[in-house]
Amino acid sequence: MKARVPVVEIMSTSPVTISADATVAEAASIMRDKEIGSLVVLEDSRPTGIVTERDVVTKVAAANKSAKDTDVREIMTSPLVAVHPHQEVAEAAKVMAARKIRRLPVIKEGKLVGMITENDIIRVWPQLIEVTREWDRAGLESQFAKGVEGHCEACGVYSTQLVWDRNLLVCPECRGG
Repeated sequence: MKARVPVVEIMSTSPVTISADATVAEAASIMRDKEIGSLVVLEDSRPTGIVTERDVVTKVAAANKSAKDTDVREIMTSPLVAVHPHQEVAEAAKVMAARKIRRLPVIKEGKLVGMITENDIIRVWPQLIEVTREWDRAGLESQFAKGVEGHCEACGVYSTQLVWDRNLLVCPECRGG
């Protein structure tokens, strides 16, 4: 295996964002034009969620809703699962595998500073994806996903110390509750 590599070394430093008040039609148009699969959702300049192509398909198109009449806020995934720029790439990959997601916003001090995707990891470290998926299947992810930065999935409070507890990323106050 390679030496420890921080997320900041391989992340994209210009993630594309959208307002929570924007329509799904606007989000889909941006994703198409920029040829990307997700947008980080901002509320009051703070990252609060993510909207993906899959969200558009499953929550709007398949539900027979109007993309022009549906706000991004209604379909975004929130709270946002994110990583810190100095977290190791291997740990970020384990979070992705455990959560079955392919993208992680990178947040430092509450501000969006980048995005790391499964493709970014594969490009620099191809064998890591399979390794992390094996750890997830073996139930070992909780030993590795420590100190994740983001919003607690139990109470919604922002924390730099989220840990796995019963398949949720939670703050120290919600742990075991």
